Amino acid sequence: MSPAALSREAVRLPGHRQMALGQARQRLAIGILLFVAFTLLLGLRLVELALFDGAPRRARPVVASPEIRADILDRNGVTLASSFEAYALAARPRDIVGDREALVAALVRILPERGEEAIRAAVYHDGKFRYVTRRILPEQAEAIRRLGEPGLTLEREAERLYPHVGLAAHLVGYTGIDGRGEGGIERAFEERLTDPAQRDTPLVLAMDVRVQQALESELEAQMLAQKAAGAAGVVMDVHTGEVLAMASLPAFNANRPGGLTGMPSHMNRATLGVYELGSTFKAFTIAMALDTGVVTDLAERFPTTPIAVGRHRISDSHPKGYPLSVPEVLIYSSNVGTARMAERMGRARQEEFLRRLGMMGRAPGELKESGRALTPPANNWGLSSVMTVGFGHGIAVTPLHLANAYATLVNGGIHREATFLKVPPGVERPETRVFSAESSKLVNGMLRLAVLDGTGRQADADGYRVGGKTGTAEKVLETGRGYDRRRNITTFAGAFPMDAPRYVVVTMVDDPSAGLRSAGAVAAPVFKNVVNRVAPVLGVAPDTSGGSEPDIAALAGLYTPRDPKRDPNIRAGLMPMPVAGAPR
Repeated sequence: MSPAALSREAVRLPGHRQMALGQARQRLAIGILLFVAFTLLLGLRLVELALFDGAPRRARPVVASPEIRADILDRNGVTLASSFEAYALAARPRDIVGDREALVAALVRILPERGEEAIRAAVYHDGKFRYVTRRILPEQAEAIRRLGEPGLTLEREAERLYPHVGLAAHLVGYTGIDGRGEGGIERAFEERLTDPAQRDTPLVLAMDVRVQQALESELEAQMLAQKAAGAAGVVMDVHTGEVLAMASLPAFNANRPGGLTGMPSHMNRATLGVYELGSTFKAFTIAMALDTGVVTDLAERFPTTPIAVGRHRISDSHPKGYPLSVPEVLIYSSNVGTARMAERMGRARQEEFLRRLGMMGRAPGELKESGRALTPPANNWGLSSVMTVGFGHGIAVTPLHLANAYATLVNGGIHREATFLKVPPGVERPETRVFSAESSKLVNGMLRLAVLDGTGRQADADGYRVGGKTGTAEKVLETGRGYDRRRNITTFAGAFPMDAPRYVVVTMVDDPSAGLRSAGAVAAPVFKNVVNRVAPVLGVAPDTSGGSEPDIAALAGLYTPRDPKRDPNIRAGLMPMPVAGAPR
């Protein structure tokens, strides 16, 4: 090799060596990065396995969530709903290391209420995860921990318990799988019950468990006896608007309500279902007529001959055959007499009174299950509608609407909206005058006589001076056009004691089919039984002397008593006398 070539090789070799070293360093750096990345991925996978597929998994602490809710109490401090710490047991079949049959036997001993088949199905399940059971007690959870089986997982949960099971289920409501309120008070007061600042303060309802139990018991007995589709009822304090009891039947188990959505037992018939409640409206029409001055003389007599209005014919179910005085129109439940009073009053005044009574909008109270009243459309509220609405047909409301309106009628004419929360002593609630005190007093006397001598005789609870009105209405056909003469809604709305009303009771039985179909035979006896049971609880003492009967002297001479001995005013010599010129 020539000297020139050797010189060129000497120059080339050092540069080549530096390039080779640079490439080696680059490859080393890439290798190190790959190793670090692999190590990170391996670490992440190990963490994932430890958290999600590893065994055993630690129990999770209860965290603040919508499941942690304040207790719900009745007005006397009885617990209606409460939250407690429970455990859920799940199996991870792929991680079970012990003998599966021995594990099944051990779990059956610890959880006998779950059953061997359900436990076996979870232990031998093909998947990665399956719940064995929910809501196990702390001592059961501790016994499961001692088994030391990594294929079992225990998780702490907050559970909602309803100690009275189905009692007042529609009123109290329940919680769903996600722990949120579903229906009733649980839904209406979701924010209040889950507010961290108020979770330790119970929500106190107006409801009295003792009154609720009596109402549900009597309604259920009659519903079953009459093979009815359902029943509903309300007990309300007429001076505060507090709902002491509200029932909707059939009911459901609030602890296990799953799968009930859309079923009849799930619907609140007392606040969501709207019905034509028939002749119970006649008391309102008479009070309206007295208040507006379209009727000024209680002795005025109204013909009972049928009325033809357009395509409609209004007649009495049990015509007397002679004109009736104002009290007799209510006592004997005359459709014709009430329709004639409504005709005098007209649509504008009728609609205004119904609005002030709360009968034109949604059911009162705090529940979100609130049915809207169905009234004649504005462009078709003509004379025939005015007349039929006057005796409770062509207008549909909830039983709670009716109870609130009756409280207004009997308490002196003051409307206070219904509430499901306890009203603290001394707290004045918003109020609106609807009827005059005098009109209220006169109608109270008529309601008392409707029980003593009229269609509500089977509602008379001896000693408690009850008053009220029956309502029998045919159900609307499923097509929405016309009525089914074979199916009825039977209702009784009343109050006690009528000399100084304190409580309203509404009882409704939907579609009785065992033979009895009138409100006087179906709903009135339920009212009587409820009053007999709840009056002592509410501090209303019976009085069989007759000395505390409401003042009905103004009505003497205007009706024919069924039994003069029962009425102290009549015994005092106020026997009814024929009204001059009144055909009988």
